[in-house]
Amino acid sequence: MTILFLYFAANAFGWHILEGTFGTSMLFSVIPLADPYSTVQVLATGFVLGTDVLIGAAIITLFYFVIGGRAFCSWVCPINMVTDAANWLRRVLHLDKEEVNYRFLKRSARYWIMVLGIIVSALVGVAAFEVVSPISIMQRGVVFGFGMGAAVIVGIFLFDLFGVKNGWCGYVCPLGAAYSLIGSQSIIRVKHDHEACTNCMDCKVVCPENQVLHMINKSSISVTDGECTNCGRCVDVCNDDALEFGIRSFTKQH
Repeated sequence: MTILFLYFAANAFGWHILEGTFGTSMLFSVIPLADPYSTVQVLATGFVLGTDVLIGAAIITLFYFVIGGRAFCSWVCPINMVTDAANWLRRVLHLDKEEVNYRFLKRSARYWIMVLGIIVSALVGVAAFEVVSPISIMQRGVVFGFGMGAAVIVGIFLFDLFGVKNGWCGYVCPLGAAYSLIGSQSIIRVKHDHEACTNCMDCKVVCPENQVLHMINKSSISVTDGECTNCGRCVDVCNDDALEFGIRSFTKQH
């Protein structure tokens, strides 16, 4: 929300803290930032990018590779607000039953969509995902006002509400797939203390990627799966203090 407001403030108030789009930005009018997946798509089209964009993509890639994990999805992406609202309403309406959801989509689908986006970009000469990206649509809507693109945002909300739980982020979004790969070795991780865990499973209820919490009440290891969003919700709801953020151990865990 804060980052989205800074983009809005750049246009509305002339602030120079964060200007541009989620694809390419300038921080304090000095530091270039660029989305790695958008950059790869543009490169696939054969378009020659400026050095500032390449440096910006390298900065973002390095940040999430070393520190952030897939934190973009939980801390930066504006669509997170839409999917959170849908999941909250799912619980209110008692639609939150996983056994009826995970049948026609696999989590690997977003990786195939990610690759397809690059291939299509190369074939048509346009960054394919950026044309329909709800992330960009959401940003433009907040900054300049929503038009027909609002239908895409509503569609994601309804998909997550009545279709698949965490459907867009967990099964479809190619940007999430890209950050899963980039952040698979990041050092900031959630750690689990098996001895303190009472197996209440509150963490799995709130986790948008609860398959990464396979160690709950089984072993005291870190969450090392690249699909973890580092959102910290599991830490917040754990009344046993069995989960906390820490530095990842690269030694073999048991």
